Amino acid sequence: MCAKREFDQVLGFDVSTINSVQFSNHTGYKCFKGQVLNSDDLACLYDGLQENGISSFSHILTGYIGSQSFLEKVAEIVVDLKKKNPSLVYVCDPVMGDNGEMYVPAELLPVYIDKILPIADIVTPNQFEVEKLTGIKITSEEDAIEAMKILHSRGPKTVVISSSEFSSDGSITSLASTVANGKKEVYKVQFQKLNAVFVGTGDLFAACLLAWLEKDKDLKLALEKTIATLQSVIKRTFEKAKALAGEGNRPTPAQMELQLVQSKTDIEAPPNSYNAVVL
Repeated sequence: MCAKREFDQVLGFDVSTINSVQFSNHTGYKCFKGQVLNSDDLACLYDGLQENGISSFSHILTGYIGSQSFLEKVAEIVVDLKKKNPSLVYVCDPVMGDNGEMYVPAELLPVYIDKILPIADIVTPNQFEVEKLTGIKITSEEDAIEAMKILHSRGPKTVVISSSEFSSDGSITSLASTVANGKKEVYKVQFQKLNAVFVGTGDLFAACLLAWLEKDKDLKLALEKTIATLQSVIKRTFEKAKALAGEGNRPTPAQMELQLVQSKTDIEAPPNSYNAVVL
């Protein structure tokens, strides 16, 4: 997705982008127009990369995908690329829905479970997506940790729940778990929820996490920097949206577009404002 490309380019990565959809605007607006790409579209683009000898990558990052056949082709391509480069890292943001609602076709879920999780190195689902992928209803930190164990057992070495809401104080919890050299590490960051709906935060989260994990080789630090970046962006976005909407008015989707350019400094050098707890 283009948004993921922009985040990682700012952080110094040379990125090749393949869209999974071509929409007029994001799906948070009252309507959107455009096309959902399928497996044939993806296969054609991948063939072009291979024929020109430019299909060697260090990382693959996937996000919103609207077609079952496209997602199945992604799995085939990742397997092929890993054969050529066994050290390739596949980061999957399994975008399916949020707040109890699926916004992709239901037939994508079994593809994620059966074909994507076994080949993913890192997954970054939100609470809703974790519940769909594991069948566990998350109402506590213990539930979330158990769900992460299930995801680990299905393939990914690193599991990060980007956001979950089970705390009695209404805060949001992000949890990260990794297994390295037989040793498991689990971290937690909590932050206050803003009374607003943001679109694109999952893209920002996954891209920043990928970049800081690659740069620092430290999950705890990568989680802290990712949360710091995310909070800086959404707070700036919310303040700008409220100012544009005027007192007492609900901001429009256009006014709530993430203030990414304005947050470039925070993306490049996240403020040291969050400290992950070791569990």
